[in-house]
Formats: sequence, structure tokens, C-alpha cells
Amino acid sequence: MEFDNLVKLIQAVSESELTRFSYEENGVSISMKKDKKQKLVTINNVAETAGSGAPVLTAAEMPAGQNAAPQTEGNVVKSPLVGTFYSAPGPEAEPFVKVGDPVSKGQVLGIVEAMKLMNEIESDYDGIVRQILVSNEDVIEYGQPLFVIG
Repeated sequence: MEFDNLVKLIQAVSESELTRFSYEENGVSISMKKDKKQKLVTINNVAETAGSGAPVLTAAEMPAGQNAAPQTEGNVVKSPLVGTFYSAPGPEAEPFVKVGDPVSKGQVLGIVEAMKLMNEIESDYDGIVRQILVSNEDVIEYGQPLFVIG
């Protein structure tokens, strides 16, 4: 299967309601699984939240399937493909960017591994990283918001 057709197939599966997909052609087998869990990670300033009495949900406490879209102001960088997100070039390395870091157009923000290929995610905007919407090693979908640049 040609790479362009493979990318189209991945996009079609990720945009559909399918949770599992298998395909075989000329001795090559492709199997995809889509995880329906949604994570929302919020990082709050401890000084602002201390004593407020407001509960803070962690990603693990977030109910699965809840359609709570994060409030974002700024430009959103979305995933161009399905895969596993990596925030750093290696397990022991510092992340490419952190919240508050200045970024320029074309700067690498993270990596998405798809089909054993490492794809750099570059910023489409100049600005400051306002939010990082995914965690290291999260399975992400096509079009999923990854970063907010303001």
C-alpha cells in the first residue's frame, strides 16, 4: 500500500466511529485500534487554587466520554495524524516546549509516532505556549488539539 493511501486510511478510521479496524493486502496486514477515552489535563497555579474550595479534576478522575472542550484563547496546533505523542526527543531529554515558552513558526513542539515513523509537530504560529493539551505518550487522533499558542 502506498504511503498516501495509508495516510488517507488512517484519517478515515480516526474520523469514523470505528474502534477497531484490520486490513490485509498482498501479505501486508494493518490493524488499528481507536481508544475512546478523553483526557483533560488542567494545570493550575497552586497559589490561586489553594483555599478556593473548588475541586480540581485530574485526567484520571475525568469521566470517560465527557465532551468538555477546554477553554482556549489563541491559535490551536492540531495533530496531523493518528499516533503516540512524545513531548521530548528521548525518555531522559527535556520537553521540546513548556507552558510559557516563546515559540516561532516552524519550531518543533513535539513528535507523533505513527507506523514506526517519527513525525515532528511544528508550530504554525509565533507566540507563547499557553496550554499543552496532551501528555507524553498519549494516543492522539487526527485533528486533535495539542497546543494553544497565544
